[in-house]
Amino acid sequence: MDDGRVWAFEESLWTGDAEHYRALIDDECLMVLPHPPFVMGGAEAVAAVADTPRWSTVEISEKQVSRPQEGLIVIAYKAAARGDGKAPYEAHCTSVYRRLAHDEWRVVQHQQTPPLTVTP
Repeated sequence: MDDGRVWAFEESLWTGDAEHYRALIDDECLMVLPHPPFVMGGAEAVAAVADTPRWSTVEISEKQVSRPQEGLIVIAYKAAARGDGKAPYEAHCTSVYRRLAHDEWRVVQHQQTPPLTVTP
């Protein structure tokens, strides 16, 4: 998967409907999100995000892509998401994709870290 498709794939996870999300998240996925229960795996991870309102738009910046081995893609980026009736949301994120078959990819890891506040 080339970089353009990687970023389109990731953006679709923020803006697509729940069924689209469920189709792209692996049953073995591990997630860390900034709300309880924070650390999730498998079906719990899918349900935690699939059952929340979707974002209308997401701007992805500070993009990094790594391909440490065949069939594995690791990305890191900053997301700025907006949605109808929702407060704007920003986070630094990572995702890991694994290839199951030709042109068939699933997310096996995802984390979101909202901007950290540094106090003197």
